[in-house]
Amino acid sequence: MAATSTIADKTALGTAARDAAAVKSRTPFLTAKRAKGLAANLIPPLVVLAAFLLFWEVACSRPTAGLPPPSRVVTEAWDIIAHPFYDNGGTDKGLFWHISASLQRVAFGFALAAIVGILTGTLVGQSDWAMRGLDPIFQVLRTIPPLAWLPLSLAAFRDGQPSAIFVIFITSIWPIIINTAVGIRNIPQDYRNVAAVIRLNPIEFFIKVMLPAAAPYIFTGLRIGVGLSWLAIVAAEMLIGGVGIGFFIWDAWNSSHISEIIVALVYVGVIGFVLDRLVAAVGQVVTRGTSAA
Repeated sequence: MAATSTIADKTALGTAARDAAAVKSRTPFLTAKRAKGLAANLIPPLVVLAAFLLFWEVACSRPTAGLPPPSRVVTEAWDIIAHPFYDNGGTDKGLFWHISASLQRVAFGFALAAIVGILTGTLVGQSDWAMRGLDPIFQVLRTIPPLAWLPLSLAAFRDGQPSAIFVIFITSIWPIIINTAVGIRNIPQDYRNVAAVIRLNPIEFFIKVMLPAAAPYIFTGLRIGVGLSWLAIVAAEMLIGGVGIGFFIWDAWNSSHISEIIVALVYVGVIGFVLDRLVAAVGQVVTRGTSAA
C-alpha cells in the first residue's frame, strides 16, 4: 500500500512539473509588467536626448554658430558613419580600425594595471608597514595628470605604442590600489579568525578569503580604472599619432572637420559606457550581486 502511494505521489509530482513547464512555455516573453519596466527605463533618456538634440539644432542653426547642428553633422560625416571598415593603408582608415587600435592598447594597459593594482592593494591593505610607507607616495603620484607622464614614457621607451600603454597603466592603477586596500582592511575579523583556526596558508587565505570578501571594493576600483584608461588613451593618442581614436579626432581638427570630431566623440562616449557596463556585469557575476551595479 505504501509503495502504491509513493508511485502515485511521484506521478502527481511529475504531472505538476509538466503542467508548470507548459504554463511557463505559454507565458509571453513580453508581458505587461516587463513592457512597463522597459518603458520606465527607456523613455526618460530618450526624452532627454530628443530635447537635447532639438536644443542643439535650434541653437546651432544660426549662421554665426561655431558648431554645426545635428542635421549637418550627419550630412557632412555620413561617409565615416556609413563606412567604418575602409582601410586605405597608413592612418587613412575607418573609425572601426581607429577604435580597435585604441581598445587594444586599453586592454593591455588596463590588464597590467588590474593585476599589479590588486596585488599591491592587497599588500597595502594587509600590512600596516606597507600602508604607512607606500600610501603617501601613492597619494602624490595619483594626482599627476595622465599627459604629464607621456614625455617621461617617451624618453624611457622611445616608441609611441609602449608609451601609450604605460600612460594607461599609470593612470588607471591608483583607484584599483586604493579600493583594493580599503576592501582588504574591511574584511571582518571573524573571517580572519576562521582562517586561522583551519590553518589556511597565505595563498589559500588570499584566494579563499581576501579576494571574495574584498571583491565589491575591487570591482569599484576596476570600474573607475577602466574609465580613466579610456580617457587617458584618447588624450595620449592625440600626441603620439598613429592609428587610434585620439589621433583621428586630432587629425579631424587639423583638417577642420568639426562634424567628424562630433561623431568620433559620440563613439568615444558610447564605448566608455559599454566598458563600464562590462566591468560592472563581470563584478555582478563574480560577487554574486554584492558589487554596485
